[in-house]
Amino acid sequence: MQHPDKENALPEGILVINPGTTSTKVAVFDGENEVWRENIRHDADKLHSFGSVAGQLEYRYKLITAALPADLRGTLEVVVGRGGLLRPLEGGIYNVDSAMLDDVTNARYGEHASNLGPLLAHRFASEMDIPACVIDPVSTDEFPQVARVSGVPGIERKCRSHALNMKAVARRTAKKLNKSFADTRFVVAHLGGGISIGALLGGRIVDVNDGLLGMGPFSPERAGALPLQGVMDFVRDKGYEETKRIFSRASGFMGYLGTSSLEDVEGKIDAGDETASLVYDAMVYQIAKEIGAMAAAMMGGVDAIVLTGGLAHSERLVADLTKYVESLAPVVPLPGEEEMLALAEGGLRFLKGEESAKGYGDS
Repeated sequence: MQHPDKENALPEGILVINPGTTSTKVAVFDGENEVWRENIRHDADKLHSFGSVAGQLEYRYKLITAALPADLRGTLEVVVGRGGLLRPLEGGIYNVDSAMLDDVTNARYGEHASNLGPLLAHRFASEMDIPACVIDPVSTDEFPQVARVSGVPGIERKCRSHALNMKAVARRTAKKLNKSFADTRFVVAHLGGGISIGALLGGRIVDVNDGLLGMGPFSPERAGALPLQGVMDFVRDKGYEETKRIFSRASGFMGYLGTSSLEDVEGKIDAGDETASLVYDAMVYQIAKEIGAMAAAMMGGVDAIVLTGGLAHSERLVADLTKYVESLAPVVPLPGEEEMLALAEGGLRFLKGEESAKGYGDS
């Protein structure tokens, strides 16, 4: 819905809302150019007092309203919220509709701060009489059936990844290569506290490791794939809940070296710490193996290997990984995780008519 009669309107005014556990990031973009941003911090005890994530809606809405400059409100053409825990669905742009609002309000697929993304987007969009949408939600699932089979009946491989950032950097790489996004074959490695390495075929995540409690390389905090006998013995000795905590928060660098900071680990290596050097080398080795596996999943012909996420800021890590995988495809470092920009880019594609919004209730 366009509003050409607005005075001094931005050509493509986009309000982006990204709720986190103890903060709400809000920004206004003119196309891809950020013109205003605010990171609103929240007291954890205050949020807990609301009883549920959905119960925080009015509280966070009022704080955003107070922060948003009045002169920017009239420039907006679309509101983009961070996608919450929705049902498994293909990536893309989704209108915030009644079915989506019902699912996140009732936490049908899990309780998480990101569930407020659609709720807040709808609240502001309704006031301004403009569209509200979400982009590549965390539940994005584009696996073919062959990728779901685990080897054990009753256990299915799940498509869980940093889909928003992975797809955003894949689009940027396609532009760099002057290729149609639909014709690309990328391996995208999101390297952060958790690691997602995916095969993106024509922009669809057709395979990816489950970077939380699944497969793939260990990360600064997470265990990655493990020998099954060792896992069974670990659960027997530690118990289920403690095993879950250790595998998701106290493994990888944290488990071996007592830190989740790559910068700290590199400092230990430079100081001659042989254990730090070995653990770092092992993580690089495992990341490289997973990149190779994803290239094989697409039967080769990879256009580029994209390295993104916070760890990709490390020149050492990028250089060491490149030595392993540069024979497969050119390596393109795009460090960081620019969620706000990725959401704005989706809103811009919507405004320009480059990508249509789907109905969540119809999918």
